[in-house]
Amino acid sequence: MLQPAARQHLAVLAVAAALFLAPQPAAAQGVAGAQEGAAAGPRQRLQHRLAAATSAIHVDGVLDEAAWDDAEVLTVPYEWFPDDNTPAPVETEVRITFDASRLYVSFRAHDPEPAAIRAHLSDRDSERRDDVVGIEIDTFDDRRRAYRFQVNPLGVQLDSQISDVDDSEDLSWNAIWDSAGRLTADGYTVEMAVPFKQLRFPRDVSEQTWGLLAYRDYPRTVYHQLKSTWNDRDLDCRVCQYETVGGLSGMQVGHNLELTPTVTADRTDRRPVAEGPLVEGTEDVEAGLTARWGLTSNVTLLATVNPDFSQVEADVAQLDVNERFALFFPERRPFFLENADVFGTPLRAVFTRTVADPQWGVKLTGKEGRSSFGVFASRDELNNLIFPGPDSSGFTSLDQQVSGGVLRYRRDVGKTSTVGFLYTGREGEDGYRNHVYGVDGSLRLTSSQTLRFQLLESDTRYPDEVAAAQGQPADAFSGSAWRLDWTRGTREWAFRALYQSYDEGFRADSGFIPRVGYRQAVGVVQRTFWGSEDDWYRRFVVVANGTRLETQDGDLIEQGANLELTWRGDLQSAITLGIRPNEETFGGETFENLRGDLTLSIQPSGTFAGELFLRGGEIIDFSNVRQADFRLVRPKVEFRLGSHFTGDLQHEWQEYEHEGQRFLTANLTQTTLLYHLNVRAFFRAIVQYRDVERVLENYNPGLSLRAEEQELFTQFLFSYKLNARTVLFAGYSDLHQGNESVDLEQRNRTFFLKVGYAFLW
Repeated sequence: MLQPAARQHLAVLAVAAALFLAPQPAAAQGVAGAQEGAAAGPRQRLQHRLAAATSAIHVDGVLDEAAWDDAEVLTVPYEWFPDDNTPAPVETEVRITFDASRLYVSFRAHDPEPAAIRAHLSDRDSERRDDVVGIEIDTFDDRRRAYRFQVNPLGVQLDSQISDVDDSEDLSWNAIWDSAGRLTADGYTVEMAVPFKQLRFPRDVSEQTWGLLAYRDYPRTVYHQLKSTWNDRDLDCRVCQYETVGGLSGMQVGHNLELTPTVTADRTDRRPVAEGPLVEGTEDVEAGLTARWGLTSNVTLLATVNPDFSQVEADVAQLDVNERFALFFPERRPFFLENADVFGTPLRAVFTRTVADPQWGVKLTGKEGRSSFGVFASRDELNNLIFPGPDSSGFTSLDQQVSGGVLRYRRDVGKTSTVGFLYTGREGEDGYRNHVYGVDGSLRLTSSQTLRFQLLESDTRYPDEVAAAQGQPADAFSGSAWRLDWTRGTREWAFRALYQSYDEGFRADSGFIPRVGYRQAVGVVQRTFWGSEDDWYRRFVVVANGTRLETQDGDLIEQGANLELTWRGDLQSAITLGIRPNEETFGGETFENLRGDLTLSIQPSGTFAGELFLRGGEIIDFSNVRQADFRLVRPKVEFRLGSHFTGDLQHEWQEYEHEGQRFLTANLTQTTLLYHLNVRAFFRAIVQYRDVERVLENYNPGLSLRAEEQELFTQFLFSYKLNARTVLFAGYSDLHQGNESVDLEQRNRTFFLKVGYAFLW
């Protein structure tokens, strides 16, 4: 077995060999040689001037109104991927205008082969691989954040918020807007109408200037990404490169008031004892109200009473075998998603799924000049707590009320930098409290270098019974956490250096930080080789990184190095090979592990996509505190039959051995099937099956484990969405469980109904 130092040297040599032997791109394929027919090189931000619509516009996907003839015209002449700023392979015409209440955008997407257009019905905001067109608008023209609106040829919507501050995209943001699309003899057309009341923009400005990017995704044998602006990859930002549109004036947002009453009804039947009958539960009907008021064009107030936090989306199942820390599940509830980007920071100090059963909630967000701010408060019937540590995390849910609040302030500095302040607080019964406060920032050091930082301090006290049961300090305690993250990115090279530290006494009960009591250093180097249509690769990427985790006293927890090689080619295919030597301590012992993985993916057409992930090697068996060998296989297929029927099927298989003796096998199968009646309504079925088998004689004696665990979860849903908040859901779900002594049997079943309607003024 290789010693740690030898493995590290092997990884370094492999990186050097990969960088030396990887094919070099031809000089003719550089930026200068790629601009024929598009542009000669980097350029200044183009400025367009919009004029008010000269006629009414009916959003039906047919561009027959006179207003479109007089609208400002943009094009989408650049290909960003797989080529780099080369001429777009197809023509796209974009027209933009506005009236007092809406921004209107139309696309005429020409296609030399209309029969190859990929267009399928799907739920809004769902991940898809269709032809799409869209815009990104920076309403404050601060070159930091933007709204994104995207539509496929059938009118299916996707909206999100993009931030250069933390290099993220928030797909959970939803707006109420109109869109329509139509297939034509030479391609397709799309119309969008975005109400100004759904956006935030400067107030008391007689004429607005916004940043704008228009784009088109053109998936064929190769997935082409086409943009309206020339892309300078030596700039470590995206929004900062948008062109601008001016002339916006006379915009009216009305009362900018939205009321969404909801009614939810559900009934859960449970089987209290094995092999006994299901006992019918009581019907629970609740009414709630959520209000959204745009106090001004740049400040929004949200409030909710007896809010609807029904969860009709099933979380993607995750195998939790041989895991030490709490698993993360994303937020899906609309009230918390509204303007959630305001509360985001480098450390996940705000995670709203800790609010489980609130009586009420209120949120105020806005931006005034260079200042962004947010305030959020709630009263919860449950107190969900994670108890983090350096080696593992615990969890409990207390049936007691807890009040929580978040205060966020962020200031734009210079052209593209920011600094901010964050406070979170929770207080409950029996003396419970957790307060966190600190500063953070994103500093653009040069055009290609960014430094992101955060420093937090916490003050915590648990109830005496909870502290004793969970092994936590009996009295009040405190701790700090901080993080420095430096990145530098150019067209061919990318570098990252990260250092973060968490005291053992640090707690962020309003966030999601499941591990504390350690410090970590990470270094990453990435080299990108750009190919062309004549090369055997479209893009070839080499990534090497190293990391070290240690206790606050300097004792090793884990260190390792990773080498990843990624090849991208035709048929939207990719191959990634990873080699990951690792040294780790657990339970007072040190383990040397070597793992490898392989990912294969392909999408040869618009009707099928496949992926296969393989991983294997050595790992720690945490239950028995010993080294083990493991294998993981995770295949996944996605399919589309016509424009109405879509689905996916994935399976995960894990097997663990010690000295040639198998002791754990885990399987997780899940499938999702959808039939879309139209752009607003669909039927969906989700099935998740989990099967875990343990050979108990190969475990240490005294461990309380089951030889077999089985779970079968099913959910059936009818969904109708007039828009993001006017919805009707009706469904059924159940859970079957079994073990070595009880066959798989139904443990509960739930019937549910939700109706919500958004009234706009």
